[in-house]
Amino acid sequence: MKILKFGGSSVANAENIKRVLEIVNQKSEQGQLVVVVSALSKVTDLLQAAAAKAASNDESYKDIVAEIEKKHLDTLKALIPVSEQSSLLSHVKRIINHLETLLDGCFLLGELSNRTADTILSFGELLSSYIIAEALKQTNKNSGYKDSRELIKTNNHFGKAAVNFEVTNQLIRDYFATNESQIVIMPGFIASSLDGIITTLGRGGSDYTAAILAGALDAKALEIWTDVNGMYTANPKIVKQAHPIATISYQEAMELSHFGAKVLYPPTIQPVLRKNIPIVIKNTFEPESEGTYISNHVSSKDTIVKGISHIDNITLITLEGSGMIGVSGSSKRLFEVLSNESINVIFITQASSEHSICIGILNSDAENAEQAINGAFEVEITQNKVDPCIVEKNLCIIALVGENMKNHQGLSGRMFSTLGKNNVNIRAIAQGASERNISVVINERDVKKALNTLHENFFEENTKQLNLFVMGVGNVGEKFIEQIHNQRKFLKENLKINVRVIALSNSRKMIFDEDGISLKEWQSALKNGETANKDTFIARAKELNLRNSIFVDITANASVSETYEEFLKQSIAVVTCNKIACSSEYDNYKKLKNLSRQFNAPFLFETNVGAGLPIIDTVKNLIASGDKVHKIQAVLSGSLNFIFNNFDENNSFHDVVKEAGVQGFTEPDPKIDLSGIDVARKILILIRESGYEMDIDAIANESFMPAESLETTNNEDFFASLTKHAPHFKAIYDEALSKDSRLKYVAQFENGKASVGLQFIPKDHPFYNLEGKDNIVLFYTDRYVDQPLLIKGAGAGAAVTASGIFADVIRIGNV
Repeated sequence: MKILKFGGSSVANAENIKRVLEIVNQKSEQGQLVVVVSALSKVTDLLQAAAAKAASNDESYKDIVAEIEKKHLDTLKALIPVSEQSSLLSHVKRIINHLETLLDGCFLLGELSNRTADTILSFGELLSSYIIAEALKQTNKNSGYKDSRELIKTNNHFGKAAVNFEVTNQLIRDYFATNESQIVIMPGFIASSLDGIITTLGRGGSDYTAAILAGALDAKALEIWTDVNGMYTANPKIVKQAHPIATISYQEAMELSHFGAKVLYPPTIQPVLRKNIPIVIKNTFEPESEGTYISNHVSSKDTIVKGISHIDNITLITLEGSGMIGVSGSSKRLFEVLSNESINVIFITQASSEHSICIGILNSDAENAEQAINGAFEVEITQNKVDPCIVEKNLCIIALVGENMKNHQGLSGRMFSTLGKNNVNIRAIAQGASERNISVVINERDVKKALNTLHENFFEENTKQLNLFVMGVGNVGEKFIEQIHNQRKFLKENLKINVRVIALSNSRKMIFDEDGISLKEWQSALKNGETANKDTFIARAKELNLRNSIFVDITANASVSETYEEFLKQSIAVVTCNKIACSSEYDNYKKLKNLSRQFNAPFLFETNVGAGLPIIDTVKNLIASGDKVHKIQAVLSGSLNFIFNNFDENNSFHDVVKEAGVQGFTEPDPKIDLSGIDVARKILILIRESGYEMDIDAIANESFMPAESLETTNNEDFFASLTKHAPHFKAIYDEALSKDSRLKYVAQFENGKASVGLQFIPKDHPFYNLEGKDNIVLFYTDRYVDQPLLIKGAGAGAAVTASGIFADVIRIGNV
């Protein structure tokens, strides 16, 4: 014999019930069945709401009763031929009338006792099981119905009654010893006391009903049919990569179900565990799927961690004080007072010093628990031996579960490290001696990030998902997105990095998609996005609270650079080609670096100097390995190098600057490049990364530009000034020609002093043959004395800058 249980979603409506009947008829060909059914989907909630409204003298309970009646009558009419409906409809209406009478009584009395509540809630299963049993008779005459209240006997603890197994098991065996039906339909959840009063087995009790029957009848298997493909490695509604667990032990299943895996009601396992009866979790809507097989068998080949689960709405209560140290009975008193108030303790941890005890309970019990505990320890609190209990609400418990965890070292460290890297603060920790469960308490707002981060680490072949928030999608930004789109498959297969762009913004529009923006059609999506707002962008990134979040700044905007602090404090990494932050006041630069370390959020800005060239990374490695930089000589502006390499007697300075802008080598405002401020910022960043403290006003800027040109307020006037001052630029060119030299804009640092300016470079100098938009940097260090360390290559252009930003993102993915 097999016991099959179908939950509320499986019997939500007539269409779903037809699926159930198909499964039942197919299964009955293999042997005798007992089929336990829940109330139709949401009906128990409706009954509960109707009872509450009636007891509070709210006449709208009648509307709920009408809704319940319609739901059941519509279902019956869709399942039963018209010719056979009359008597069945009358029976359903009689049951509804009885329900309404009870609710009328609650309304008149203005109260709802636990006993009456159980009776009212029982109507869901009574109605569903009656309709399903009658529908089954249409296709299988060898079927019958049995009221669970006649077989399952309990005490009078209304709301969650305890089963009297001795009486119950005998009644079940006696009934089925004489039963000749191939299929018996029974309502779940409901039972009765020894004196015949209706009781319930607690929400989710239909699973328990099925398990009680399975244990009493020594069933071959207990099948729980629901709307998912078994128990999952995590909640699939929160963790999209979660997948069904093929096999799991009873103990693991109990741990996961206790910690919120809602496909299985926790008490279900106990009646079948003693008899070693396997439980199979199956999907009513995908019956061919394997599902989850629960037994006492544990294979050493099974995964170390079987699942990650959680419980929401947790309050942490801490009782501490010097008066508890060495005093026997403190724990007993604490748990006794909670027991007297019928408060269930979900989580316990105690310091070895006995100075404090920490417990986790449901938020709904917090106020009652606080009053009860403070009352019980009133004397000690008055004497300052014990502090009033500390109450922290809106928390969540997350648990790693696995039978094989006890055989592997370092799992706790791996769990804590994974959470810590994503700024998930752990409030409390508990681990049993069996090492089957590691539980932590965290803030409720971090639960999605925590579950996804842990699942990624323990179940996804170490594939790391990076979530990007990109601001600035001009020439460089467009190339950056193109590179991500082209390389996503390679990164996933070879580096185990999954890059998703969650947000995009330009100066006009912004878009967000928590599941990742389609990089094929991002331009049209952005065009139709919401109005860009920097503050809203930051707030949304914080609110989403995604793991491995990275803010990518591809602007030259000062106000955007001022947001880095907010991102770093949320453990959101920052990758930027915007030089303003790292060349701002030295204290601000150091603060950002310190925040990066404090909140474990990378702050990478390789493209601040040399676009895609590995200049900053090289300096970091030199300093980290103990070298010391004494002197730097560099051509750090690809745009200025391009301009002076192409400026000659055939091309005016005005025309060459224009062309540099067209090719994307200059900033949108070319004065930033031509004034020397851009180069000054770059050499300042290299000086700081070399370990020296300096601010930008200490760098001598020897400008070659006419003052009138630098004082213009728009590009049109600026370019007009270049034409006006053409003789000035020609004179500079002629002087270089007369000295058989080339013009290069050079940045220097030596003996604590720095400067930027235009220089005449002779033929024997390393900078002389620097072509196109290339950059070059010479580092003179303790190790590179006679011959400097030289880095040379393309230092401007959208593609190379984008590749440098992309490299920083990948660097974070490889951490």
